[in-house]
Amino acid sequence: MTKTEFFKLLKKFEEGNCSKSEEKILHNFCEEVQIKGFEESWNMSEKQEAHIRLFRRIMATVEAPQEHKRKKGYVWQIASVFAGLIAAGYIYWQISSTSTLMVPTDDAITLELEDGSIKIIEENTSTLILGSNGNIVGKQNNGTLVYDKVQGSKEIEYHSLKVPYGKKFQLELSDGSLAYLNAGSTIKYPIQFLKGFDRQVFVQGEAFFEVAKDSSHPFIVNADQLDIEVLGTKFNVHAYGEDDSAEVVLVEGSVGLSSKNRTAIVQNLVLKPGQKGSYKKDDHSMSSMPVATDVYTSWMQGKLVFRDMPFQNILKKLERRYDVTIINENPKLAKEKFNASFDDITIAKVFESLKKYHGINYSVSKDTIIVK
Repeated sequence: MTKTEFFKLLKKFEEGNCSKSEEKILHNFCEEVQIKGFEESWNMSEKQEAHIRLFRRIMATVEAPQEHKRKKGYVWQIASVFAGLIAAGYIYWQISSTSTLMVPTDDAITLELEDGSIKIIEENTSTLILGSNGNIVGKQNNGTLVYDKVQGSKEIEYHSLKVPYGKKFQLELSDGSLAYLNAGSTIKYPIQFLKGFDRQVFVQGEAFFEVAKDSSHPFIVNADQLDIEVLGTKFNVHAYGEDDSAEVVLVEGSVGLSSKNRTAIVQNLVLKPGQKGSYKKDDHSMSSMPVATDVYTSWMQGKLVFRDMPFQNILKKLERRYDVTIINENPKLAKEKFNASFDDITIAKVFESLKKYHGINYSVSKDTIIVK
C-alpha cells in the first residue's frame, strides 16, 4: 500500500465510508505494519513523522499481551486505536502539511514553531498543536489557542503567533494567563513556562493581558525596549514598531516598567490602576498620567476611540483595523489632533463621519483610500 493510498483509506475509515473489502485491507495492514518501515520506505516529512510519533505513543498505551497479538480481536483493536488517532490528529496533520507547502498570505493568522516552520491558523476550526518532540502541547478552539497546563519540561521551546491587519486573536498560555492580540500584532511565548524561571513573553503591536497570579514566577512582557513586570494583573500594551512611544495602561493590579538602552537601565516606573505609562523611544524617558482605561481597551469590543490623537496615527490605526491602504495627500492634517469614537462599523462609514464632522475629503480606489 502506498502512502497516498494509506492516508486516503484511513480518512474513509474515519468517516465511516469504507467498504467491507477496504476495511479488511486496512485491518490487515494495521496488523502487519512495522512502524519503522513507515519512515524508511515512505520518506516522511517532519510533520508526518510527528503524526507517526503520536501514533506510536497511542499504540504503546494499548499494547496487548503477547499471547493475544494474533487473535482477530486484536486486529480490530489496532484498527480502532488508529481510527481514534486519526479522529484526534488527522485534521491537524492535514492542516500542518498544507500549511507547510503554502506560502502564507498577508491576511493569514500564522503560528511559527521552534524549528521555524509556519502553520496557517484557520479561525473557525479546532485542531491539536504539537511540540517539537511530537507531543500534544495545546489545541485551537476556533479563535483561541489554548496551551496545556503541564509541568516538567527542562528546555524552553517558543511559538510565535502573528495576527495580520484586519483580525484579532486570543491566546491562553500554559500558566492560564490570557492574551488578546489586536490587528498587526505578534507575540512570542514559551509553550510551557519552566519552574524557577520568570514567565517572559515578547510582544510587537498591541495586546491586552490577564495574568495568572504566581508570586514565585514574575510575568514579564518585553515590548521592544520596554519591560513590564507583573505578578497578576490586567493591562494593555501598545507597542507598534512605527510609533514614537510605547504605552501601558493598567486596568487592575500593579505593574513595574523598566527600560534599557546600550549602557544601563534608564528608568523604573510603577503604575497604579487607572494610569497610563508612556516610554518615548527617542530620549528613553518615561512618564505616567491618569486615564480612562476603557478608551484604551475598547478595541477588544470592536470599537475605535481616538483621544487627542494626531491624524497620521489615526490613519495607521485604521489601516491595521480594516486591512486597507490609506494615502494622505494633505500634509497639513498629519499632526493635527482629533477626538472621535466609532462602534464596530465599516471603513466607509468611518470616513463618511470624518468628512461630515471634520471636513476631511477623500476618494476610494479599490482597497486604497486617498485623503485629499
